[in-house]
Amino acid sequence: MTPYELHYWPGIQGRGEFVRLALEAAGVPYRDMAREPGGREKMMRLLEDRGLAHAPFAPPFLKAGDLLIGQTANILMFLGAHHGLAPADEAGRLWANQLQLTILDFAAEIHDTHHPISSRLFYDDQHEEAKRRTADFLEARAPKFLYYFENALYNNKAGRSWLVGGGLTCADLSLFQVVAGLRYAFPLTMAAFEEQLPLTGALHHRVRDLPNIAAYLASARRIPFNQDDIFRYYPELDRAGAGA
Repeated sequence: MTPYELHYWPGIQGRGEFVRLALEAAGVPYRDMAREPGGREKMMRLLEDRGLAHAPFAPPFLKAGDLLIGQTANILMFLGAHHGLAPADEAGRLWANQLQLTILDFAAEIHDTHHPISSRLFYDDQHEEAKRRTADFLEARAPKFLYYFENALYNNKAGRSWLVGGGLTCADLSLFQVVAGLRYAFPLTMAAFEEQLPLTGALHHRVRDLPNIAAYLASARRIPFNQDDIFRYYPELDRAGAGA
């Protein structure tokens, strides 16, 4: 099969990582274009082509044959349907997509802890605002999201191993990524949270230990967490949330 082309910024996981995890879990061939010579330029040409039908607004976007698919949840809905990472029934697919959209809402709020004013400003230009935003996020917003997913696992009538039905979906992979990112960004706070999130913690380990995912995490294809990404570690922000 012709490899998919994933277009996303090089050097960061970002929203592209949710797509990479699905591609890796499915074991399908793909090219991470911006990490190849000339790939970033190709991505920018597609973004700047005003005459392009179905043009993406921003990365990530996926080229699948003649299709050009933008928006992370939209890409994952496509991959899930074609590669066994989505339920077969309509109600299950809608529920999985609902969870996926909520996960991405959560990721946006996580990003805004360190950039509460503008993404165009440096962290140091909004440091005090970031401390206030993070304290509120870790007190009110993060628990609301995390307990929502814990409850979704608890209420899964097919068992509590996965978010939807009895098998792995893109939503499970994305929740794994968020938990891993929060552990990196807020280790003190997450250590306290996770005592009350046994099902979510178990899901993280279950996804991490999947053979395809374990191989990916150990490879150079997995970009490390870093300070230019959605999940960033600033000790003063973690202390603000931990009450230190």
